[in-house]
Amino acid sequence: MPAKRPPIPLSRERIIEAALHIADSQGLRRLTMRRLGDALQVEAMAIYHHLPRGKDALMDALAEHVTTVHAEPGESWQDSARAWCRASRAALREHPGVLALALTKPPKGRAAIAVREQTDQLADAGLADAARAVRAMRAYVFGAVAVEVQQSGWAEPAGDDDEPWRPPSRGGGSAAADDDFELGLSALLAGLDGA
Repeated sequence: MPAKRPPIPLSRERIIEAALHIADSQGLRRLTMRRLGDALQVEAMAIYHHLPRGKDALMDALAEHVTTVHAEPGESWQDSARAWCRASRAALREHPGVLALALTKPPKGRAAIAVREQTDQLADAGLADAARAVRAMRAYVFGAVAVEVQQSGWAEPAGDDDEPWRPPSRGGGSAAADDDFELGLSALLAGLDGA
C-alpha cells in the first residue's frame, strides 16, 4: 500500500490561486468560503488563519492580485505607458472572474505601490502630471477589458443556476479586440502628450 501523501500546506498564495480558479471558471458570485475550503480540501475556517477578515480580505487580495502590474521603463514615457497598459490588460484578461473587483476596489498594498511606481516612471521620463495620466490609463484599460469580457459572452450564464459559467478563451483575444485596444491606446497617449 503506497504511503499517503502529506497535505499541501495552506498558504495565502494557494488560497488566492484556488479563489481565482473558482471565480474564473464559475463566476465571482459562486465564490464562497465553503466552496473555497472544499477546493483546498480544508475546513472553511482554516482560511481565516491566513485572511483574518474573511471574505472581505479575500476580495481585497483578489483585486490586488490582478491589478498589481509592473513594467520595465521604456525609452520614452510613451513606451513605458504602452508596456504598462498592455501588461495591465493581460492581467485583467487572465482573470475576468474578478474584473468587477478590479473595477470597484481602490488600489491597496502591492497594487498601490505598483501605481506609484508607474507614476514615478512616467514622471522621470518627462511626462507632466504623470499621476493624472496613470488615472486615465487605468480607466482606459479597465474599461476596454470590461467591454471585451462583455462582448465575449463570458459573463452570460450557460444555463440554469446549477451550471458553471463558460470560461473565457485563454491565450489572447481576437485580432479585432487587439486592434481596437491599440487604436484607443494610441489616441489616449496622443491626448496625454498634448495635455
